[in-house]
Amino acid sequence: MSESDQNDALHKAVLDIAEVPAIEVIVEVAVNLMSAAAIKCGLAEGPDADSLKDLDEARKLINALAGLVTAAAPDISDSHARPLRDGLRSLQLAFREASPIPDEIGKGPGEKWTGPVN
Repeated sequence: MSESDQNDALHKAVLDIAEVPAIEVIVEVAVNLMSAAAIKCGLAEGPDADSLKDLDEARKLINALAGLVTAAAPDISDSHARPLRDGLRSLQLAFREASPIPDEIGKGPGEKWTGPVN
């Protein structure tokens, strides 16, 4: 691929993303974080689900998701924020259940932004 073709492809990608409403970008990023966190919490399906479990990684993903959802909620409307909050809460509870030594209430992943989850 020539440099000119690469520049054209990059320009097209920039134009494509420029046309996507912010709400769609935020929701897509949140769903990707949720999916990754669910896998890292051991919620994947299949025989290798347990080998994909990594609670340290899950904690990071849930923290990032909580920050995103909390910060974006006022701007994305309740109809978009509510399912994201519900998914986040489910992941926080799944994390707590998967942890051999659960965090104190209010100290779990994302609880800095969401408040205590129990």
